[in-house]
Amino acid sequence: MRITEMSYPDSRPVEGYGPGFFRIGGEVVEGPLLVGPAGRSDWAGLEDAGPLRALAGAVDVLFLGTGAEIAHPPRALVQELEAAGIGVETMASPTACRAYNVTLSEGRRVALAALPVAAVR
Repeated sequence: MRITEMSYPDSRPVEGYGPGFFRIGGEVVEGPLLVGPAGRSDWAGLEDAGPLRALAGAVDVLFLGTGAEIAHPPRALVQELEAAGIGVETMASPTACRAYNVTLSEGRRVALAALPVAAVR
């Protein structure tokens, strides 16, 4: 089988994730993650719409990871982002990370906002 290495020019793919954290660009980020064309930004979660609105004009698609399981984000948030020209694809965070990396490697204008998976108890 031939394996092709992915290239991420001027971008930061998600390298890994685990209970309560993500690893991106060699940095461990605890809690929610927001990464886009300008790099990583602070984001407090689904109720923090400001940083997501700031992506308008910079991205075409936002992959929205809702944790270990897919969940419905606030409808008002999705409507606001779509009105700003940002397509929103909601999925579980592990799937969102993979979709972001693949789409990023294609050179597309994408961002990822993801809630971490919870620690196993």
